[in-house]
Amino acid sequence: MTRFPKNFLWGGAVAANQLEGAWLEDGKKPNISDVVVGINTKTPGLKWNDNNKKWEMSLDEDKVYLSHEGIDFYHRYKEDLKLMKEMGFKCFRTSISWARIFPDGDEEKPNEAGLRFYDDLFDEIIKDGMEPLVTLSHYETPLHLMTEYGGWISDKMLGFYQNYVNAVFERYKNKVRYWLTFNEINNMYRRPTISAGILSVTPKNKENPLEVSKEELWTAYCHILVANAWTVKKGHEINPDFKIGCMMASSSVATYPYDCNPENIMGAYQLQRTANFYFADPMCLGIIPGYVRKMWKDDGFDYSFSKEDLKLIKDNTVDYFALSYYRSGTYSIDVENAFDTGGIKGKKNPYLKEESPKPWSWPIDPVGLRYTCNVLSDRYHLPLFIVENGIGLDESLNENDTVEDSFREKYIREHVRQLKLAIDDGCEIMGYLYWGPLDIVSAGTGEMKKRYGFVYVDRYNDGSGSLARNKKKSFYWYKKLIESNGKDL
Repeated sequence: MTRFPKNFLWGGAVAANQLEGAWLEDGKKPNISDVVVGINTKTPGLKWNDNNKKWEMSLDEDKVYLSHEGIDFYHRYKEDLKLMKEMGFKCFRTSISWARIFPDGDEEKPNEAGLRFYDDLFDEIIKDGMEPLVTLSHYETPLHLMTEYGGWISDKMLGFYQNYVNAVFERYKNKVRYWLTFNEINNMYRRPTISAGILSVTPKNKENPLEVSKEELWTAYCHILVANAWTVKKGHEINPDFKIGCMMASSSVATYPYDCNPENIMGAYQLQRTANFYFADPMCLGIIPGYVRKMWKDDGFDYSFSKEDLKLIKDNTVDYFALSYYRSGTYSIDVENAFDTGGIKGKKNPYLKEESPKPWSWPIDPVGLRYTCNVLSDRYHLPLFIVENGIGLDESLNENDTVEDSFREKYIREHVRQLKLAIDDGCEIMGYLYWGPLDIVSAGTGEMKKRYGFVYVDRYNDGSGSLARNKKKSFYWYKKLIESNGKDL
């Protein structure tokens, strides 16, 4: 019988911008996530100022920016981490909000209040018996870096990023061992502003801050590849025990051709490349693939890395591949292959018999996780870390102040069973972190209605609520799963 390794890292994952709140507290200034209501928004809180020729923050008075207060983790993290400890977490993933450390992003010296907060947070995680896994950039680029410089379009961005990373690596080098560079950075091709910190400083369309040119997109891509490689090199210099991974939204790997039409076979493979591998290949293999250069040619983009940068990318590949997986999708040439936060939305897969409840109705495909692990393992020969897998449901407390969320238990059970089979296939899996163990503000929709947690948080889409925490039925089920190291399913 396949067993999970004794050191398997069970736990949960969150992001600073979705739960911390305190968005302007202790010196912090706005980041890109502070001006959007869900990453799928088409109207972020930005407007063009013709006087100074820059984008500036312009929040919509009719919108509720739930992320500004989040679930007040900034002030309640000790209480919340005790709940994670009670479930037996071995690992807790969160991110550092860059704008807490460098509020504008281009300062020379870091903000000590921000550094102290993460000192205290990581100390508490460790005290509660968990390994911290820390994402350096999780949709949290300081807004000033984007409005002033264009974010990663600018060649100045690498210096600002290096200053930030050096500060946190040195500060937490004896507290944090596991790091991730850029969260779901492969989503840049469809959501460049929020996912990758890109904002055109010379926009063609002053009514649409999300519009960037192909040249701007690919220029940022090249800068981020250098930044990723530099991070691996610097981290290993500061502490050779650091494990530094890339992080990709990998539901796109499980994109199936809708049928055996050769056009759909090739189209599905091309989508895997252009939605996932185009970042993973350089970060894991140290190469700029030929298909990427073809994409550059097709888009009229011309870029030459220096010999030093190419060597940096080649010599400093990541230690492991971290991924999110929520559901699979299909590819067909005769429909628009759109995306949402879960993955591709093509034709409905007739072989998948179950969906999550409305309004999101995600197809449930646990086998897709096994497939994804095998594809990535065969391609990169690296340890894999499942750092996001979960299901968002519309829930409310019952008369017993809990939630009977058996659907969530089933979702996890079937995906963990497929992880066992992936291990049996020969995949090296480091851990499984459920997204997210507490109800937090949804990244995709910017609302509280879409609840993922084992812990119900009393907050609602209009911003009301006591923020009280209540354990759902799945809380105790996941606790038993961890206690049995994956045997008690």
